[in-house]
Amino acid sequence: MDAFVLSRIQFAANITFHILFPSITIGLGWLLLYFKFRYQRSEDGKWMELYSLFTKIFALSFSLGVVSGVTMSFQFGTNWPGYMNTVGNIAGPLLAYEVLTAFFLEASMLGVMLFGFRRVKPWVHNLATFLVASGTTLSAFWILALNSWMHTPSGYEMINGVAHATSWWDIVFNASMPYRFVHALIASGLTVAFLGTGLMAYRHLRGNAGPATEAGLRSCLVLAAVLAPMQLVVGDLHGTNTREHQPAKLAAMEALWEGGEGVPLTLFGLPDEEARENHFEIGVPRLGSLIITRDPNGYVQGLDEFEGEHPPVAPVFWAFRIMVGVGTLMILAGLYGAWLVARRRNFPRLFLQLLLGMTFAGWIATVAGWYVTEIGRQPWLVTGVLRAKDAVADVAPENVGLTLIGYLATYAFLLVAYVAAVFYLTRSAKQLDDVNRKPNPL
Repeated sequence: MDAFVLSRIQFAANITFHILFPSITIGLGWLLLYFKFRYQRSEDGKWMELYSLFTKIFALSFSLGVVSGVTMSFQFGTNWPGYMNTVGNIAGPLLAYEVLTAFFLEASMLGVMLFGFRRVKPWVHNLATFLVASGTTLSAFWILALNSWMHTPSGYEMINGVAHATSWWDIVFNASMPYRFVHALIASGLTVAFLGTGLMAYRHLRGNAGPATEAGLRSCLVLAAVLAPMQLVVGDLHGTNTREHQPAKLAAMEALWEGGEGVPLTLFGLPDEEARENHFEIGVPRLGSLIITRDPNGYVQGLDEFEGEHPPVAPVFWAFRIMVGVGTLMILAGLYGAWLVARRRNFPRLFLQLLLGMTFAGWIATVAGWYVTEIGRQPWLVTGVLRAKDAVADVAPENVGLTLIGYLATYAFLLVAYVAAVFYLTRSAKQLDDVNRKPNPL
């Protein structure tokens, strides 16, 4: 492999590992705020027990997210210098806004949230939790503004091969940003909902079905039942936006080799890029056009209209189906769980085992969706502005390969350690004593 391919694999490994942790902290911050308010209103210690457990998980996730994010940012200089040389006037300020307005807010308030329950007034502790949750969301806003701009750039002009801002409003609120931002926030909420249901199901199955376990399981199931159908609607709107602004990506998602009217929806197939066809294809006639254009006879552009300018088809095609498949399972599990909660039924053991198996289902859907987004932008790094191959550093392939091996080994170890730590914290969490169950005397 040459340095270009190895650098792409290395950045993919970094972003894959990094995105796991913001996908938890963004939604978990708001869930923690919910637990805290329930405790303040009821003075029932089960909510504080949940807050205490998930605060530890938040801190662990935040730490790994920061470390992997810093490592990833180094690669802009070491592996992709052409990126900052070409669009640094836009990417640099947006990354700086993320650090100044979001990361510092999270980091400064995190200590109060973790250790201040008995040391500050209740409203101060509530405020710290709110600011940490707000900081994670604000951080996502700036990062997704930059990422969306790379897909649908606007508000800039090119001068001597370098991008210069002409309208920061158009840059930040570019055509795909609102859809991508809402889609990512709901994805984080779903990741946290199934993380919570999985961990509470784990406690349930181990015989620790106390009040906190029941409250956490029911709360997270209701959250999943609300967010999963919402994600279906937002995802559909995002797909319509993609058809308008990135039709080549949409054609790759559907492995649609030839455009036309009344195209089918491909449920299964084995895309063959050399033969430009799908083997063993199973499709529903006209359903593709109906979903994409809202007209069963609507015209949809195919890959034949983007010869040499479309992304690799198989990875985008399969990643999209993994995302949709996991999302469908989330909808079914969330709705069934909410029905059990509404009817005040006991949770069947088989359902608890399913929830345990879906503890990190949000990670799978998030990573698959991220692959659709990022691979689907190829061959462009910034659509219409900078190709990926023109931004890579001129370094020896063996140097990139050596660091890639180091990254993969480190990330594998950290990922296993993280999952083990999360389940250890859940298993070892005990009900709070009588002192902690009393309201804060301050």
